[in-house]
Amino acid sequence: MKKNTGIIDRLLLFTLIPTVFIALYLIFIWSPVERIMGASQKIFYFHVGSAWVAFLAFGVVGYYSVRVLIKPRLQHHINAGISAEIGVLFTTITLITGMIWGKSSWNTWWTWEPRLATTLILWFIYVAYLFVRKMDGSTEKIARLSAVFGIIGAINVPIVFMAIRWWNTKLHPVVFGEGKNQSGGGIEPDMLVALLFSIFTITVLYAFLMRKGIEIEKMRHIVKRAKSKAIEKLAG
Repeated sequence: MKKNTGIIDRLLLFTLIPTVFIALYLIFIWSPVERIMGASQKIFYFHVGSAWVAFLAFGVVGYYSVRVLIKPRLQHHINAGISAEIGVLFTTITLITGMIWGKSSWNTWWTWEPRLATTLILWFIYVAYLFVRKMDGSTEKIARLSAVFGIIGAINVPIVFMAIRWWNTKLHPVVFGEGKNQSGGGIEPDMLVALLFSIFTITVLYAFLMRKGIEIEKMRHIVKRAKSKAIEKLAG
């Protein structure tokens, strides 16, 4: 099992390294410069990729949170927590790149546009989720309570995604279709290739961080249990 785990980790790493360089080439050299926004449009590829991985991460949190409530296992609790940490990281990147995009496109760092507002709410939910996991108490109670927050956050993900379609905002662009009927919009083929490859690259990065995070968290729990046993032995 450990041998297979090592093979998967190396495979992810050896996949990640070249794809990062290819993605950077596609974004900054191969893809055309947008006619209106110019070079600042390039942040779009990092923004969309980070948003996708944030949604993926919180979907994973929701899945393992449900499993924690149905059949509590420490592994489920660990998986949900690591995915949430990665999700918060990429949601933060999404918000920051979105603000930079907004300054270039709308001439303002922030506006209470539906997609931005719901994304910020999602960020707060999962920051609260991480704080709940750090509370004092039994692991079982903390796991169940945090699972509830995880499920609430996961439910908010499709709301964030559909916000600009449901409210038909005029500010935030819809790349794959425009408005409630999903007609119009679109992206140039070269830009689409760079976008899809950047999404793939950041997804591989998520998988790599997820596996390493789980490994570190397992080691932390092993050390914690050994420490508790040592203290009990000394006290006895």
